[in-house]
Amino acid sequence: QVQLVESGGGSVQAGGFLRLACAASRYTYTYYWWAWFRQFPGKEREGVAAIDSGGATGYADSVKGRFTNSKDNAKNTLYLQMNSLKPEDTAMYYCARRTGGTSKPLSDSDYTYWGQGTQVTVSS
Repeated sequence: QVQLVESGGGSVQAGGFLRLACAASRYTYTYYWWAWFRQFPGKEREGVAAIDSGGATGYADSVKGRFTNSKDNAKNTLYLQMNSLKPEDTAMYYCARRTGGTSKPLSDSDYTYWGQGTQVTVSS
């Protein structure tokens, strides 16, 4: 069983930045996708950024150029650097991990392991 624990959420003003972290317990699979999702109140979860075990990345159009997804293999931790934050980025952010599947990396369909979420609030 893999456990994912997010941290780093909080409240900032528009234009500010936050860095989210997602620490994973021991994970034995060689290949995986590791991603960030967010959920707005009353709406479905959407993919934000994903990175695979080889370092390939993908981003939602709404965050390209502002968010950077990275991982520290030694610490088994995923990071999401969020710059130039906008009020519309306000959401609960979740990290998730999957080992396979055929859906696109920013689709939540094949993700097996999920963190508890961390709230990001951006005020105007």
